Amino acid sequence: MSSTTNENSYDAQVHALNTGRFKDPFSFLGAHKTDAEVEVRFYLPCAISVSVTLNNKTIKAKRYQQSDLFIAKVDALPTAPYECIAQYTDSSVTFYDEYSFESTLDAEAMYLFNEGSLEHAYSHFGAHFSTQQNVDGVRFCVWAPNAASVSIIGEFNFWQANRHFMRFHPASGVWELFVPGLKADMCYKFAITAQSGEVLEKADPYAFKMQQAPGTASVLQYKPEPIKLGEQALQNRQKRNHIDAPISIYEVHLGSWQRAENNRYLSYTELADKLVSYALEMNFTHLQLMPISEYPFDGSWGYQPVGLFAPTSRFGDYNSFKYFVEQCHKANLGILLDWVPGHFPSDPHGLHRFDGTHLYEHADKRQGFHPDWNTYIYNYDRPEVKSFLISNAMYWLHQFGLDGLRVDAVASMLYLDYSRKEGEWVANCYGGRENLGAIECLKQVNMRSYKNNPGIMMVAEESTAWPGVTQSVEHNGLGFGYKWNMGWMNDSLHYMQHDPLYRQHHHHEMTFSMVYAFSENYILPLSHDEVVHGKGSLIEKMPGDDWQKFANLRAYYAFMWAHPGKKLLFMGGEIAQRKEWGHDHSIDWHLLEHQSHSGIKHTVKALNTVYKNQPALYELDSSAAGFTWIDNNNNQQSILSFVRYAKNAKNFVVVIANFTPASYENYVIGVPSKGRYKVVLNTDDTQFFGSGVEVTKDSSQIVQAINESNHGFKHSISIAIGGLTTIYLQKVDDE
Repeated sequence: MSSTTNENSYDAQVHALNTGRFKDPFSFLGAHKTDAEVEVRFYLPCAISVSVTLNNKTIKAKRYQQSDLFIAKVDALPTAPYECIAQYTDSSVTFYDEYSFESTLDAEAMYLFNEGSLEHAYSHFGAHFSTQQNVDGVRFCVWAPNAASVSIIGEFNFWQANRHFMRFHPASGVWELFVPGLKADMCYKFAITAQSGEVLEKADPYAFKMQQAPGTASVLQYKPEPIKLGEQALQNRQKRNHIDAPISIYEVHLGSWQRAENNRYLSYTELADKLVSYALEMNFTHLQLMPISEYPFDGSWGYQPVGLFAPTSRFGDYNSFKYFVEQCHKANLGILLDWVPGHFPSDPHGLHRFDGTHLYEHADKRQGFHPDWNTYIYNYDRPEVKSFLISNAMYWLHQFGLDGLRVDAVASMLYLDYSRKEGEWVANCYGGRENLGAIECLKQVNMRSYKNNPGIMMVAEESTAWPGVTQSVEHNGLGFGYKWNMGWMNDSLHYMQHDPLYRQHHHHEMTFSMVYAFSENYILPLSHDEVVHGKGSLIEKMPGDDWQKFANLRAYYAFMWAHPGKKLLFMGGEIAQRKEWGHDHSIDWHLLEHQSHSGIKHTVKALNTVYKNQPALYELDSSAAGFTWIDNNNNQQSILSFVRYAKNAKNFVVVIANFTPASYENYVIGVPSKGRYKVVLNTDDTQFFGSGVEVTKDSSQIVQAINESNHGFKHSISIAIGGLTTIYLQKVDDE
């Protein structure tokens, strides 16, 4: 490299280096040809002496005045990276000069990044072990277009911000540097000098590993090898996530599902054994993990992540989580992950004011700050932010072969006025309240996710009536595969909290969901959000004495499992946890010593078993052809009855749900056809801690239909039904 720099200008360069405001280190540091000679320049704070070895010749560098700049006079410009020796007070260090390496920035990738379409940005940004010009080291890359300078700090340079200055690429706003000789598990950050002179120590947004809180540094790690799904695994994924498949999801917070002695977290490896086997025992089809991207604050439950590409180290390392996922795959158990693209926290080592400006968030608080959560909202209009989020979704799906992502707080992304009063939000360019940038970002994430990861399911937690959430992008939808049915959840829980005496006045709360049940591909969620913040646990929401509480919950669960829509139950719900969920301790597993609680567990297990074995309960969840009311008007007795059909309409299940304590000996309902009907589930069965009212006296639990019209059907059956009970009957034959 040529340079006409003379010693008269070194003072300015030294000052810039010393103050950490050096934007183009390669223009001065390293080997340069001046008018008269060739110099190799080093800036090494705390070094006593420095020498360079070229062509088997060692040349000692001279200190420039009293500064940390050292200059070696050499015969010619080096043609390859060269070794140096720096002497410190109590040690010497041999290293390759990082300013002797060429740039390896991928121009095409940077173009796509700046365009907002780089799907695998994590392969280009962050810290990557690589070999450059036959030398091993780590290539660092970070986007900080408005910074005055950026350097790498870490335990390898005593966290000195004026040691490893990065090279700036103005066209892309990216900083890059290859540092030889670094090892895995070394901690590092980026020291970003803002235009104001403020130095911000930031974690790597693309780091694959981070320190566990209270540590805030990123950790060097070799780029993980992705899980490679074979043909059979891909077929299994396609089958278990399809709209006509039985999907019963067990939502889990890994830190509080179960704890070891002394309240220790279970590791990913331990969870791979205990949690996977438990989910299989309970006949769930999928696990859904609350966010595991590294997060500083335990109380955020993972919904305020800082390390979006780093599985939290609370439970182990990347390979341990990979093992957990592989065990799910081996068990043919689907695995979904909560993903948080709607906001990020204000932690100083995170994305907020990343380069001294509002880089990842809007500068205007009316657009960039979330008042409910005191977090920052991504600037979805910025292409590089879009690349960041798209590539993060791709990372989890591609690297781990997950079944899909459940996208958190979608409504907060869609609406500019979400949780804001008049005057607290900014309209879009058309004067509307839709966040056009966020909408486009979600569409891109979904389109690219499905295209590159066949057989997955993308799930929206969307709490409004936004149309077409699960419509394809080509048909002007958002492109999700499934949407949480928050309306059903709110209405049905509200109904169940009423004393049975008054439920007749709220009958519509259990029937209204069928007005819109087929407008989207729905999941019925009883999630963690319903058992926190003073809402009470599910069992404590139920009215009545203790026996009635459990009977109510059993009947409600069975109603839910029969209602159109896939199922989701948060951990603890399957054992009727008494207390609200707490993130800092285990579920109260000791409750299973009581028959009432073990009865709920048996109920949920039986529901999952029946559900998976009855195509009528899942094949047509999103089609009106899969559901017919028998009687939705019996509010006086608070009894609901309906039919669920499979694709083969001769295969159907009759469902009767009684939501008062009154029992009936001869309750008559119409049925679709003549023949015999077998009881396949009765929540009042004694095995579930019910009172034992049998649907029929027949020892085989068979009910014979009679030629008597009822409820618009030509045939009917007469059954006994206990109080607070739900019953399933399967059509056996026509004889």
